[in-house]
Amino acid sequence: MKILLIYPIFPPTFWSYEKILELVNRKVLLPPLGLVTVAAILPQKWEFKLVDRNIRTATEDEWNWADIVIMSGMIVQKQDLLLQIKEAKGRGKLVAVGGPYATSVPQEVEQAGADFLILDEGEITLPMFVEAIERGETRGIFRTTEKPDVTTTPIPRYELLQLDQYDSMSVQFSRGCPFQCEFCDIIVLYGRKPRTKTPAQLLAELDYLYELNWRRGVFMVDDNFIGNKRNVKLFLKELKVWQAEHNYPFRFNTEASIDLADDQELMDLMVECYFDAVFLGIETPDEASLALTKKYQNTRNSLADSVDKIIRTGLRPMAGFIIGFDGEKKGAGDRIVRFAELTAIPTTTFAMLQALPNTALWHRLNKENRLLDEKDGTINQTTLINFIPTRPLEDIANEYVEAFWELYDPHKYLDRIYRCFLKLGAPKCHPPAKFPEWIDIKALGIVIWRQGIKRDTRWQFWRNLFGIFKHNPAVWEHYLTVCAHNEHFLEYRQIVRDEIQQQLRTFKEQEKNLLQKVA
Repeated sequence: MKILLIYPIFPPTFWSYEKILELVNRKVLLPPLGLVTVAAILPQKWEFKLVDRNIRTATEDEWNWADIVIMSGMIVQKQDLLLQIKEAKGRGKLVAVGGPYATSVPQEVEQAGADFLILDEGEITLPMFVEAIERGETRGIFRTTEKPDVTTTPIPRYELLQLDQYDSMSVQFSRGCPFQCEFCDIIVLYGRKPRTKTPAQLLAELDYLYELNWRRGVFMVDDNFIGNKRNVKLFLKELKVWQAEHNYPFRFNTEASIDLADDQELMDLMVECYFDAVFLGIETPDEASLALTKKYQNTRNSLADSVDKIIRTGLRPMAGFIIGFDGEKKGAGDRIVRFAELTAIPTTTFAMLQALPNTALWHRLNKENRLLDEKDGTINQTTLINFIPTRPLEDIANEYVEAFWELYDPHKYLDRIYRCFLKLGAPKCHPPAKFPEWIDIKALGIVIWRQGIKRDTRWQFWRNLFGIFKHNPAVWEHYLTVCAHNEHFLEYRQIVRDEIQQQLRTFKEQEKNLLQKVA
């Protein structure tokens, strides 16, 4: 069988980082780990070609070559995924679709024309699909309620990727999360019992990336890397040795719950393995909202103190924030801005709450008849709430836009970075010195020109940079990298403002027309 794997386009999002990637002549932040894992699970006598549409489109030869087209994507990729299903069917191809979006909303994928739906986790449902193909079947839906043992998952087929087009690689240690946040679909898709790979298994994946000559960042894509603290510590102790033996070829970052701050041994191990950043789901500083959404792990200790511990250990925090919780009081946007400023978190993702399909929030709002028609929710920063909130939508949207705009004011952003890096713990890993590549020198020159000469941030840029060299010189390279991120946020905050304001105008017009009809 000849299999064409297609990964749909991401719309512009907080994480697309186009302007930053342009600086270093790359196209995409992260690769489609799911599809290269699918290629590893399917029979290895089959042939595979992979097209990441965030890099390029499929050629006519690739379309003609394929016996079956397999696609996967997240809900934010919905639009292009559905278009590609129709494109493949228009070319007379058998189409199989899996991944988080298809698993959550299978009817939309089926209506678009998909022949096979390979839902839930592929270690179980992909063999069902292979058996159907071998029987000559041309349609089928494959589901399971069982959660697979991920220690059987093979090494992803990383060689199928255009490696030079990605800024970071992806590996996965665990699936699932032990917590019960009402709005989260991870526990719906992967369960509340974290399942982990073995240390040897994940080190074999890193060995393969090393053999492929990968020498840049690696993102541990676990939705909560520390969900099983015992197993993650066992892994980190072996990773620490592997990194030292290989002269620290990879810098790691990941996602973790805020209770990471309660375990100094775990944080120290991460830093000793060359982890330098962690994404934290803080959501809101409002304890009432955290309790309502069942994010109890964020209410046990001071959030500000926890962030401070993580920074001082040597992990740069990235934080997720949400506005629009039930019962939320006016000024939530301002409170989030104040918290980010207080804690000096440089990078903050910020979005309006979405009721994702099949989550506890979605079921509750559906029971209360508060879900909006034809709005299945998406994790994006340019989307209005997809349900009827408990306070005026216009108030939430306006607070959100103004808070996002203020968070990424270039002066405030540079100030937060500076305050964060002044207290950021120094790296404990010291890879061999190497001469920077020309593309990195060029990127640095562009950042210095724009932020240190052209814009009115010039004095602040140089003052802060010299301050870092004086007070915490070990982190200067990391510091300049995060300064460069402002190139993306300056443009993206305008996209957020324009798109949300346009959606608000449309919403008010629809509301006005509805009132006129009722009258």
